[in-house]
Amino acid sequence: MRFEYWSKFVMGALLLVAASAVSVRAQGGGAASAPAPKIALLNVRGAIAGTAEGKQASAQMQTQFASQQTELQNLQTQIQDLQTRLNNGARTLSEDEKARLQRQGQFLVSQSQRKQDDLNEAVQLAQQDVFESIGGKLSDIVDKYGKDNNFGLILDTSAQGSPVIFNAMQLDITEEIVRLHDQAHPVRGGAAAPATSTSTPGTPAPPRPAATAPGRGATPPAAGRGATPPATTGTTGR
Repeated sequence: MRFEYWSKFVMGALLLVAASAVSVRAQGGGAASAPAPKIALLNVRGAIAGTAEGKQASAQMQTQFASQQTELQNLQTQIQDLQTRLNNGARTLSEDEKARLQRQGQFLVSQSQRKQDDLNEAVQLAQQDVFESIGGKLSDIVDKYGKDNNFGLILDTSAQGSPVIFNAMQLDITEEIVRLHDQAHPVRGGAAAPATSTSTPGTPAPPRPAATAPGRGATPPAAGRGATPPATTGTTGR
């Protein structure tokens, strides 16, 4: 996923702060004390998710991938039914029948894993498109907001490896950036979907644990876990 616009913005701000410090030292010989630059904190992922466009995209993804999710749930039901038959027939089923059910279960688990992988990839690509589309617009808004309000540095608190270890909420501008974005880019074709979870459109689905075929010691994990296209809120982290 490309976030060059955020990297360029933060690097530019850092260079601006450094240049200001050098200028003060050169003019005052180190004796003058310049006011500290204004700093703001922005949860980029939360802002993208919190926009009306982000919520609308989340609702569209829920619909787009609903059939694949249902198919995975049906496969999981079949796997669990086979496991139940094996458990209940542990003393009554013939060895041939047990072996047949186990082979059938292994096939269903393999099929479920393939479909899960395909769904995860499709969801991640769709989420990436959402981030790049909304993120580009958000970058312009953040740039203008920073200049209009004389900020020397705006840090992304949701970025991996963010230097922020303490966040005084009065420094957070996420809600204001969301408001400005929605004002500049109102959604069309219906209201934004209500937020129902803390995930964001750009959050990749977590890897699914390896499923266990029936009769091999454990019931496989629920098919489709982690791949449901998430709904969003406006204050989540990256």
